[in-house]
Amino acid sequence: MYQPPHFRDDTRTAQHGLIRTYPLGLLITGGADGLIANLIPFLLDETGTHGTLRAHLARANPQWQALAEAQDCLVVFQGPQSYVTPAWYASKREHGRVVPTWNYATVHVWGRARVIEDADWLRRQIADLTALRETPRAAPWAVDDAPAPFVAAQMRAIVGIEIPIARIEGKWKMSQNRPEADRAGVIAGMRADGEAALAEIVAERSGS
Repeated sequence: MYQPPHFRDDTRTAQHGLIRTYPLGLLITGGADGLIANLIPFLLDETGTHGTLRAHLARANPQWQALAEAQDCLVVFQGPQSYVTPAWYASKREHGRVVPTWNYATVHVWGRARVIEDADWLRRQIADLTALRETPRAAPWAVDDAPAPFVAAQMRAIVGIEIPIARIEGKWKMSQNRPEADRAGVIAGMRADGEAALAEIVAERSGS
């Protein structure tokens, strides 16, 4: 992706943190029939140099067959984002030479996927993904709460994928390229618009 130096973040902690917080990734593959893209929830573990992504797809989804043949795939994770109005900039009042933009955070992951149909792997995948999202709830649901024959039938309808991360890039476009007074205006404006969490990221990334 386009990576101006002031937006780039190569730290594994930041990259993995975004994936864990926003695990619904856009899985993109290319093949004989062209490009395919699907939103898939991913799990991330620390296996491998850069980590490993795990997920599952519906067996009826042809993308798993494209993955089996592809040399590479791309997964895009989208973090917090928001429109930035030039009305927040001190520069607007000074000279008016300003335009709107967008602040966002994203992590792109590349790797060669392995398709998995092993029942034990699939059972662990759905149990781990469920536990990750359900554990914080007051009354968490577990896979074992469903009838065993039903779970077995559902598992036959999915295939697993595992992507050892070969390459990973992180980008936090958070007004780092603006003068300090403009960044202060963005932070104040976002807070006023109810975007307090994103305003804090802008502040952290600008050193404010």
